Amino acid sequence: MTLDVPIPDAPSLRGAQPRGEYEAIDNPVDNPEDDYRREELETILASGAWGDAFAEWAAHTGLTPANFEIVLEYELIDKFDFYWDATTDEVGYRSPTLPQAARDGVDAEVVGDIDSELDTLGRVVSEMLENDYLLRDDESYGFFPDAISDNSYESRDEE
Repeated sequence: MTLDVPIPDAPSLRGAQPRGEYEAIDNPVDNPEDDYRREELETILASGAWGDAFAEWAAHTGLTPANFEIVLEYELIDKFDFYWDATTDEVGYRSPTLPQAARDGVDAEVVGDIDSELDTLGRVVSEMLENDYLLRDDESYGFFPDAISDNSYESRDEE
């Protein structure tokens, strides 16, 4: 099923949250000031990665337009968090879930579907960032070189 809705704006990444609370990657943080590279990821998302990943997810999601309206009503898109985990050399994510106020008036199956589809969207975005937007640095086999140019995160469409 395809979800035919306008692509919402990319989330504003707000850190710093302990990595232990993330579902995708559960690594302890020795220093809470660790660099999660949220600003760089936010730039990459706004430069095209979010739109590409959202379109890919929307083409395969089972979420209905009515259920997606619930996502928008509770501003869940902006509650996504994406961060760089240097320990695993991966983009981690935290997907939002419906708040209790939304759960009270919605069928339990719909709540499960929304939560599941939001997690899938987080995974699709994370994978697209790693596979299509972040190029590994040959010298250190990391995604982020020491010096990053201003135009290194242009949309794939601009290549």
